[in-house]
Amino acid sequence: MAPTNTTPRATRRTILQALLSIPAFALFAAHAAPSRKQPADELVEVNGWILKRSELA
Repeated sequence: MAPTNTTPRATRRTILQALLSIPAFALFAAHAAPSRKQPADELVEVNGWILKRSELA
């Protein structure tokens, strides 16, 4: 009796599905990306005035 191959092999269909799902991950990553935190001492301009961001809070 011949030994059976028990190691799983990736089929062409599985590889193709994985490659096609990569662009979908980019859509999820764009929505889940955290916004950049601005430092508290960053300078901003408000109505011609240059202020520290911490002064606005």
